[in-house]
Amino acid sequence: MTISFTSADWASVAPLTIVAVTALVVLLADLLAPKNANRYVAIGIALVGLVVAAAVCGRAYFGHDYAAFGGAFIVGGFSVVFEEIILICAFGSILLYGTTGEKDRIPGAVALLLWSTCGAMLMAGAGSLMTIFLGLELLSLALYCLCGLADRRTAREAALKYLILSSTASGFLLFGMALLFGASGSVALADLVSPALVSNPLLWLGAGMFLIGIAFKLSLVPFHTWSPDVYEGAPLPVTAFMSVATKAATLAVFARFIYAALPPGVDRRLLLPVWIIAAISMIAGNVGMLAQRDLKRLIAYSGIAQVGYILTALAGGTPLGLRYAIYYIAAYTFMNLGAFAVASLLSDDAEQGSTLANYRGLGHRRPIVAALMTFFLLAMAGLPPTAGFLGKILILSTSVDTGYAWLGVVLIVGTAISLYAYAKVIFAMYTPEGHGHTHDVRPFAPLAWISAVACFVLVLLMTFYPLTPSNVLPLVR
Repeated sequence: MTISFTSADWASVAPLTIVAVTALVVLLADLLAPKNANRYVAIGIALVGLVVAAAVCGRAYFGHDYAAFGGAFIVGGFSVVFEEIILICAFGSILLYGTTGEKDRIPGAVALLLWSTCGAMLMAGAGSLMTIFLGLELLSLALYCLCGLADRRTAREAALKYLILSSTASGFLLFGMALLFGASGSVALADLVSPALVSNPLLWLGAGMFLIGIAFKLSLVPFHTWSPDVYEGAPLPVTAFMSVATKAATLAVFARFIYAALPPGVDRRLLLPVWIIAAISMIAGNVGMLAQRDLKRLIAYSGIAQVGYILTALAGGTPLGLRYAIYYIAAYTFMNLGAFAVASLLSDDAEQGSTLANYRGLGHRRPIVAALMTFFLLAMAGLPPTAGFLGKILILSTSVDTGYAWLGVVLIVGTAISLYAYAKVIFAMYTPEGHGHTHDVRPFAPLAWISAVACFVLVLLMTFYPLTPSNVLPLVR
């Protein structure tokens, strides 16, 4: 049997193709460019490719929803919004290579990051179990390599730990997919919606194992232990990318699964454990931040709690909850990228900006840098006037309206705990240094400055001009 694909099918994956080809161009340019310029040549080509991909991707938002390749990849407002978030994250992360990383390795690292971006974008539009797994592995395989690229023992340890634990989670995910295939006889998510599957134990067991794999990728308790160690060991740009792109891609899969791929009557009983671990994650993540002395570990624990906040918006299964979740993911993208950009302003290849001890007295040494970091930390804490505050207010409103007020209460408690963790860093920045030695690194970092200022402006704009896209209901057919 011959399967033919139309030009519309290939056009649906044009943004992914552009990103993948850009990675090849980066490697080719590395062979031809002068060695003293290969860092900026690689960064420049990658940024241009990402902008072109984002422009092509954005055009699909205003078109008709389309199920490409027999429903394996679905183009619509939902997938476009998540793809754009992933592209923005890749753009901001690659900017950080302007100050950190050995210049000889940067072209290879940038190419790997672009291919990882392709995997995340594939997950955003996945309409079948096979597409989900293909995107997940493409995302993860490149990250295994990227985590170990720094010349320090913790980087090798992070890569190995991520490889082993992520492979275990992929095993749960794949076995769950096999059981779902056994229940429905198809890998298409659309075929899982049949009411006849409600009484099939394979559906319940398969969906449960599938959700365990998703919970690992989202760093939810109790599958979160890998996250702080991997974030700490990975290079700064890689940590910035992982902190948002992997979560955005996995949340896209999770949202499509719970909104559009479950038969009626299953969701409330099946998903209750997910909402419970989301509540536990909000507390555990914020408590875990209290004892951290490394910025990357602090953001890792913060990310555990932030995913809990996002899942609170999704708990009701309403279109409005999904819109608020997407708004918060977008705001979280700019908060995180901004914080990492500030860390890059204090770092060279040794990444001194990831050590919180080096922030002591920063408000006196570099007041603008300290003010930017203060703003991003306050945004992550959810204080006004920031998009983090507005996002939490919106999430609280939808949790109450949909009968999940108890999740909203946990969100408030978790936010109160987080205030102390973020306040410690802010207090240290405006405390005199004393007699301790602080590494005051001031690299030439125009790209990091652009990233930090742009994120500051965007977080502020999202506060006063909130945009929650309406054409974002996920489809499976």
